[in-house]
Amino acid sequence: MNPITLLSLNAKLVSLMLDTQTVMAMRLMGMVGALPHARGENSRMVNEKGPAMFKAYQAAAQAAIAGGRPDQILTAAMVPVSKKVRANRKRLMK
Repeated sequence: MNPITLLSLNAKLVSLMLDTQTVMAMRLMGMVGALPHARGENSRMVNEKGPAMFKAYQAAAQAAIAGGRPDQILTAAMVPVSKKVRANRKRLMK
């Protein structure tokens, strides 16, 4: 693994972390009434976890079976989770 690969992985992790914190903050503010909160948002945030984690596990397993390096396995696992979190952030910020 070269340093550029590690920097890229770190940037992806930081992006996921920031998007996740934004989504969590917006949902919490919606729960207490500080922001508009779509009906069913609480159920949605619980129900989306299982499928997203399954997709992440599946992607990581495929990367591992294919002989991927640890950074490739982690990146593969992060892709479905990052897509879901990014979509939630964009939807909640409307």
